[in-house]
Amino acid sequence: MSRILGVLILVGLLAGCGGRDYAAPRELNDACSIVRQHPDYLRAFRATERRWNVPVAVQMAVIHQESRFIGDARTPFRFALGVIPMGRQSSAYGYAQALDGTWEEYLRAGARRGARRDDIDDATDFMGWYMNQTVAETGVPLNDAQNQYLAYHEGRSGFLRGTHNSKAWLLRVAAEVGARALMYDGQLRGCGRI
Repeated sequence: MSRILGVLILVGLLAGCGGRDYAAPRELNDACSIVRQHPDYLRAFRATERRWNVPVAVQMAVIHQESRFIGDARTPFRFALGVIPMGRQSSAYGYAQALDGTWEEYLRAGARRGARRDDIDDATDFMGWYMNQTVAETGVPLNDAQNQYLAYHEGRSGFLRGTHNSKAWLLRVAAEVGARALMYDGQLRGCGRI
């Protein structure tokens, strides 16, 4: 009997270690709906706001743009001749679409032991760390979602060089991130979440 019980416990533990639910929340244009569906998101956003002073709405707007709140998001594959897979466009992965090299830098800087890009707590903490580095190097305020996003996308040195200024599509996207942060902030205030 104890052998059967041991096997059942082992099977249960292995099943519990199975896949995580990385699906995007419904109603991505409604911040209150997002945090109602995923209270763990709001806890992560608030923890990052306390530690790094990055407003919840700014974090949410950047994550919306980067991954649409899909925890295991990856960049699309590149194809040669339209059919031969040549690897992904970049190493960006997870909620925050952190690149391998930048994530490694974050880990060396003192991230939580075992931090993962597909964990909302770690992804938001990474964003807080990165955005504070942006403030130190560029002077862009933490509540300036539009310019924080430009520096996030282009890298801080690219932002300082103005690489974004020749990319009309990126300037449009960054303006959308800024507008979304304002929209999310108003919604979260309206439903009493901030």
